[in-house]
Amino acid sequence: MSSGMFLLAGGLLLFAAFALSLSVIGVATAERRSVGRSLAAIKAIDSAPDVLKEELDRPFSERVIAPLGEKLVGVGKKLTRSDAADRIRHKLDIAGNPAGWDVNRIIGLKVLGMGVLGVLAFLYMLGTEAGFAKVVLITGGVGAVGYLMPNILLHNAGQKRELEMLNSLPDALDLLTISVEAGLGFDAAVARVAKNTTGPLAQEFARLLQEMQIGVGRMEAMRAMGERTTIADLKSFCLAMVQADQLGIPIARVLRIQSAEMRTKRRQRAEEAAQKVPVKILFPLIFFILPCLFIVVIGPVVLQASGIFD
Repeated sequence: MSSGMFLLAGGLLLFAAFALSLSVIGVATAERRSVGRSLAAIKAIDSAPDVLKEELDRPFSERVIAPLGEKLVGVGKKLTRSDAADRIRHKLDIAGNPAGWDVNRIIGLKVLGMGVLGVLAFLYMLGTEAGFAKVVLITGGVGAVGYLMPNILLHNAGQKRELEMLNSLPDALDLLTISVEAGLGFDAAVARVAKNTTGPLAQEFARLLQEMQIGVGRMEAMRAMGERTTIADLKSFCLAMVQADQLGIPIARVLRIQSAEMRTKRRQRAEEAAQKVPVKILFPLIFFILPCLFIVVIGPVVLQASGIFD
């Protein structure tokens, strides 16, 4: 090997050694700098005022998620109409004001659902190589579904709760009538119904009692109870009690009439539901049950006939 090759190899080795030394020095210096920054951050936190320490000690949900939720609520209020908060509050009253549900949270969930589902639908449609109009249409439709999803869930919860209230209303009125006829006052009779019954109707009577105990008049409390529901029977009961209080009619007589009427209506609803069963079962019978019976009964005959002709 010539002397020129030895000189070239030596130069390359020297350059590699020099580069390796610089990299080692750089890594060590970077580590020292990172350690120094960490120590400085710790010292800054230790020397920080109490307000900053309390802010850093707060959980992540309060420091980050809560402000983000407030921004979503602000965007939702701009997108909705001015009376949207009142309508959502009325739906919450119908649903029994579930724990953790309030107007601001519903508005924030509407915006969040619209954004998340809209973005997912947009990304999915981009992967399908669809046209621009179809991408915009599908994205807008899925975003609208996400925007309306909290309202749908809230409406469903309210319907289930009011169905339970409608079924338990005659029994509660019977207990209320018996208590009043036994000599109890109306407030004491309402307290007995709220204590001895369970379910959403007992919660409504408990709320009625609390409003009367804090100084709200009986008529105003009954009107408020009627406004918190969409059940026609409960509304008529509240209206009858308000009229009885205004005209001085004995409450026991009104309760007796209301109780008998509610029980008659419940029996009529049961009979109506029973008469709807044949109509509701007709389509499953035609499209699902009869084809299976035909296959089981006629299938072997068809197979045997096909074997004979072969």
